[in-house]
Amino acid sequence: MARFMNIFKVGKAKFYLAMDWVRHFLQASWFLLTNSYFQGYKTGKIYGGEWKKLCVPGMNCYSCPGAKGSCPIGALQAVLGNSNYKFSFYVVGFIFFIGALIGRFVCGYLCPFGLFQDLLHKIPFFKKIDTFKFDKHLRKLKYFILAIFVIILPMFVVDILGQGSPFFCKLICPVGMLEGGIPLVLLNKTMRGAIGFLYYWKGLILALTILLSIIIYRPFCKYICPLGALYSIFNPISVFRYRLDHHKCINCGRCKKVCQMNIDPVQNCNHLECIRCGRCKNACPVDAISFGRK
Repeated sequence: MARFMNIFKVGKAKFYLAMDWVRHFLQASWFLLTNSYFQGYKTGKIYGGEWKKLCVPGMNCYSCPGAKGSCPIGALQAVLGNSNYKFSFYVVGFIFFIGALIGRFVCGYLCPFGLFQDLLHKIPFFKKIDTFKFDKHLRKLKYFILAIFVIILPMFVVDILGQGSPFFCKLICPVGMLEGGIPLVLLNKTMRGAIGFLYYWKGLILALTILLSIIIYRPFCKYICPLGALYSIFNPISVFRYRLDHHKCINCGRCKKVCQMNIDPVQNCNHLECIRCGRCKNACPVDAISFGRK
């Protein structure tokens, strides 16, 4: 009986690991749903139908051959950089609506590049890095990138026609390289002649992101992603968010131990860095953490 109870306790303690794969299945299902233009993978051409006018919640490149929707960050830059429109109520309204509803739940469940990083981090490596000296300071970088590369540069650095460029997509975003740049060049021979410095630069950024994702959990989400920066603002106030029952909590520290974003849910279960993956909730032995509407 004692042996059975020990097995049960171990099973309960590792329950969050099993739930990780459930989350990955949901992430993959969402990716397939929003990238279901399979003809694009045959022809090497992107979808240009009516659905492309709509944004998806996560980072999903417009130029992905299978993408049925638009990336909100790419759409925001496109509108801000257009001389005819200096503010997009639709794009900003969409981001604010999703953020106010579920916050960074998008990062944990609905972002294809989040899934990509999750799977990369499962690759064995002799030295995984949970945190380092300037980790907390470096996490502020994504807010700087949001302000400079997504908003200010597209609005004010324009050509003679008054058109700005999507500077984040053009100079930084590894998502576009993975989902759009590489597939289009492989599938479309005419695209290969357009390869230049920026292609190799973005390829280098993607390669570094892949390497760092094996060593550090979700480095793009922690330090670079401007969409995550936007959604994080809504984490403490979103309709659906975590709740901690202090009467149930026994301060065992399991929630903090399993959190790969290095957050202490007991101190703040709706921290700006929380991607709402559910690890803390599933690891809690007394069910003190819940997720729902407040």
